[in-house]
Amino acid sequence: MTIYFIGAGPGDPELITVKGQRLIRACPVILYAGSLVPKAVLDGHRATKCIDTAELDLDAIVALLQDAHANGQDVARVHSGDPSLYGAIGEQIRRLEALAIPYEVVPGVTATAATAAALKRELTLPGISQTVILTRYATKTSMPEGESLADLARHRATLAIHLGVRHIERIVADLVPHYGADCPVAVVFRASWPDETRIEGTLAEIASKVRAAGMERTAMIIVGRVLTADGFADSTLYAKD
Repeated sequence: MTIYFIGAGPGDPELITVKGQRLIRACPVILYAGSLVPKAVLDGHRATKCIDTAELDLDAIVALLQDAHANGQDVARVHSGDPSLYGAIGEQIRRLEALAIPYEVVPGVTATAATAAALKRELTLPGISQTVILTRYATKTSMPEGESLADLARHRATLAIHLGVRHIERIVADLVPHYGADCPVAVVFRASWPDETRIEGTLAEIASKVRAAGMERTAMIIVGRVLTADGFADSTLYAKD
């Protein structure tokens, strides 16, 4: 048997890989993060056990994985987005390796990709930005040395900030000295979900717009000149020569 850590994508049930969907429909046991993974992602499953792990702690989750292993049952362990980013799979993998339980990881569409699609923007443009930094805002878990938002902002690359919309004023304060108050920023709530909401503006005005909209969670913040750039050079990819 195998534990499959599956990225369910950002919310739209069609934004899951063919492999991920196939495994969800084939595995006899499904454990899914119900607070972030829509039930529609599980459509067509034939699992005898389908358990929402939103209220379970790590020990309880691992106990369920052990039980499935003992019974020779494959498990679809379904996480939102891509499990390699803020998916908390590292701690589960560490336990599985200690127990000699086999596992695989199936990637998914990231929230950053879904946000860029919602904005209809390319995050890397010639001469504007060729680097995207994916990070989060430090709250309960501190950031390692050199990874504070102010440290990362010195690169002036395109920034994709997870888990920070509640602290939008602090984020703006960290970024303005490096990006400038006129730098474009977009905040997208639940990208690819039916209730997706987009707010765009500059660092100078985005906090007030976010507060007026009442956004407090499940939003991605994208910062960078790529959001409004139109004078960038064509890439060499499709050049005649």
